[in-house]
Parts: sequence; structure tokens; C-alpha cells
Amino acid sequence: MTDLIERKLHRLAGKLSGRLSRPGQQLYAAATAIWAKPVGRMPSVVAHCQTPEDVRAAIQTARDCELPLSVRAGGHDWAGRALCEGLVIDLSGMNSAVVDSVKRTAQVAGGARASDVLAVADPLGLAAVTGSCSSVGMAGLTLGGGYGSLIGRFGLALDNLLAAEVVLADGRIVSARQDSEAELFWALRGGGGNFGVVTAMQCRLHDVPNVRSGMLLFPFGEAKAVLEGCVSITANAPEELTVQLGLAGGPDGTPLAMVVPTWCGPPEAGEARLEPFSKLGTVVAGAMDAMSYGDSLAAFDPFLVIGQRVFMESCWLPALDGRSIDAFIEAIANAVSPGCAIFTHECRGAASRVPVEATAFGLRRDHVLVEILATYADRSNPVDEDQHRRWVQDTLDAFSTMALPGGYPNFLPSGDVERAMKSYGCNVDRLIKAKRHYDPDNVFGSAIPLPASMRTLAAE
Repeated sequence: MTDLIERKLHRLAGKLSGRLSRPGQQLYAAATAIWAKPVGRMPSVVAHCQTPEDVRAAIQTARDCELPLSVRAGGHDWAGRALCEGLVIDLSGMNSAVVDSVKRTAQVAGGARASDVLAVADPLGLAAVTGSCSSVGMAGLTLGGGYGSLIGRFGLALDNLLAAEVVLADGRIVSARQDSEAELFWALRGGGGNFGVVTAMQCRLHDVPNVRSGMLLFPFGEAKAVLEGCVSITANAPEELTVQLGLAGGPDGTPLAMVVPTWCGPPEAGEARLEPFSKLGTVVAGAMDAMSYGDSLAAFDPFLVIGQRVFMESCWLPALDGRSIDAFIEAIANAVSPGCAIFTHECRGAASRVPVEATAFGLRRDHVLVEILATYADRSNPVDEDQHRRWVQDTLDAFSTMALPGGYPNFLPSGDVERAMKSYGCNVDRLIKAKRHYDPDNVFGSAIPLPASMRTLAAE
């Protein structure tokens, strides 16, 4: 870095409530240890922010120094968007969550994870709408969508966002909600971190004293019958029942079929609603029971090993049927390692009833999100990388004739502009206009892909 940049960074260090860190320092190592092991050039500097004013100072310094900028919040990032080769704003120290039990809301800091919110909501019998894992950052999952086991009854996580404190590219700190910065509030709900740094959110909570849930594992040889049985059970199920399915390697690497049903309705009805799932085949492990919502999310946490190489793809299917189930099974039968897996996430009920123009999120109809995942320990072997990357792409291709246009923006690879455009559907033009208004210089270009790059916009 030039002397001028170093002087500006030194001044930034003097302004921060937190501190700056560089490669080789412990704070730097912690901030750059995200879920997917980063590849390529690492950040030059990390700004560990404690306040919105810290974030504002970091943004201004990055702009003055013409450094690339990214935001690291929960760190559950497969595509490397949380890190850049320039300056990283680290929000992990801003992880507080405060519940207002009377208003049934939570004030959530920008770096908080789902587990931080559930730790204070669970004891009060309240639940925030989250994703499927407790270790995922609340801001990232909420701004991009947020599929989870409460989706049928309460919608996507973004449908439960009431307000957001945002530090904009020009340094302003604004509150976005329905009656203030309404266009920004619209764009945040689906457009991700493309418009500023969200340093706090207010989220709606729901009365959910407990759920009935669990993970059931079946032999891979029974996968077709198990998955078809789940489709039959859920065909006319009430919105309080959500089922996540998976095909993944078990503890010994042998592939297994995974069924994770969750009932969030009246407790007295839960056992009867979940009983049919245990009869779908030979249960080799697992059980279902009443538990707090927070405990139910812990089922997938063991799958999230920090520092592995990760490749991910996704698509939207209108529904699971015989063809798509066959594609699932064939993909896992041809998996190149035990780290290859496929998971589903439902969207129906409350999430599907929201008008598509109400938020930036582009798909408001019943559908199934397919998550294609390949993870492996990095041994710097290009053969491993090529094989896992190819398996992910081949699996995505197998769904191409069945899939809806686009894909879940939170799961799209960086720079996948064409699919991003299809993902946002009729909201594309409005979203691009919001980006042009709030971030015309594309300061936050490391966020989830938008329908057009700022270079494209500049040429219009």
C-alpha cells in the first residue's frame, strides 16, 4: 500500500471503537475464518466495527483509498462475498439481540447470528423467523430471503423485517421501514447488502413456545420410497408443517436419506402430524420430540465445518415429483466424495401469499428450493477442486428442464448476472433503479449479484 493509504488507515484506526487488524494478527485470523475457506488474495485490512459511526468511517476510508470493500457479518458465506482484497468491515462484534416481549419484536445487531436471537427469544416462548441453521447470520439470511421451518406459517425471514438501520455509501445513517426510506426498505428485502451496511434490524417475533421436530435418517437404498412418501404426506398438510429433505453422507461417509419435519402448530397435534414420517422406511437413526425452536435448528449445525472448500449451486423447482426425485438419487449415487449433498427448502403458505411486488424477492408462489452442496477438506489438490466443482454443475444441469427461471440469490455464485435477472422477475427494473439511487458507484458490489452490474448501468 502507498504511504497515503497507510496514513488514511492510521487515521481510521484512531476513529474506531474497535480496531484495525492486518494479516498475521489474531483478530484478522478470526474475522477471515468464514464457513468456506477463502481462496485467492486475502484482505489487506479488517476494520472491526462496534458502532454505526465506525462503519461510516470505514466506508469513507475505503472510498478515499479506492480500496475494494466487503462486509463480514455472520461469516456463513460460500461464495467469498464477505471478504475482498481491500478493506473488510467486520460486524461480528456487533452481535447483540434484545427482545421486547410486549411488542413481540427483537432488536438485532448487524453481526448477530440466529443463535444470538434465539438465545434470548426461546426462554420467552418467542421465535424469530430464521433459516435452517442457528449459526447463520441474521442479516444475510434476512436480506436475501430466509427459508426455514416456520415459512409456511410466518413467511420468509425478510417478511418479518420491520425496520433496518443502514449506513449508506455516502455516509448517511438512515432508518428504513414502511414509512421512512420506503424504497430502500423494499429493496433490502431480497436485494441483500447491495445498498448499504445494515448495522441493526427490528424483526417480528411469534408465539411459538415449542415445536415438534427431529432428524430421521433412512438407508440410501430406500431414498426413492422415503422421498415419495414425504411428498404424499405433505400434499395436503397444514401450513404449520414444514419438511426439509436431504441426501447426504452419514457419519461413516455412506449416503443416507434425511427427513427433517417440523410442526409449529398447536402442541397437542404435533405427535400425530409427525408420526407418519417414522413409518416411511427403516429408520437407522434419529427421533422426533417437542423442543424449543432454537434447539430444532441445531440439527444442521454439525454439517457446517468452518474452513472447508465449498461449492454450491441452487435452483427452484415447482414441486418435488418422480423426475426430480430420480435426479436427486442419481446425483448422490455419482457423488465424488461424502461431502456431496442435496437439501430442499419449502416455500408455501404465508410466504407464497405475499404479492410479488411487495418486496424485492422475486418468486412468490409455492416452490421447492434445491441446495446443491459439495464440501471437502482443502489439500490444495486441483483434482479435488475440479471434481467437486464439476459434480455441482452436473447436478444443476440435471434439473435444468424442470427448474423455474433464476435461483435463490443468497446461493447464486458471484457475478451470475443472467440468473439474477431471472430471479428477480418483474422486480428487476425497480431494483436496478434503487441500486442506482442508493449506491451509484457500486461501493457494495461484493454483495449478492444483482440483475445488472454498475458498468452495465453506466452504459445505459
